[in-house]
Amino acid sequence: MKTVEKKILPEYFEEILSGRKTYELRLNDFDIHEGDTLLLKEWSKERKEYTGREISKTVGFVRGWKLGDLEEFWPREDLEKFGIQIISLKD
Repeated sequence: MKTVEKKILPEYFEEILSGRKTYELRLNDFDIHEGDTLLLKEWSKERKEYTGREISKTVGFVRGWKLGDLEEFWPREDLEKFGIQIISLKD
């Protein structure tokens, strides 16, 4: 198991900190697996620096897709028109 560090904007950091946001949507340009630790470091876009706040979360389910993969489920026209959404499931 490893730790992966990523920047996160303040509004999303707050949502995770409060427990309201229980997922993370990222470009699939790095290697991460179930059981790894995701270290999210709050980043100020305006000041272009870290704020000093961090939060660590254990990674659960991970699944990556490319746009063409999504056409297995929906036509490209619908993907372009509506986009996709991520839904967090709770008990």
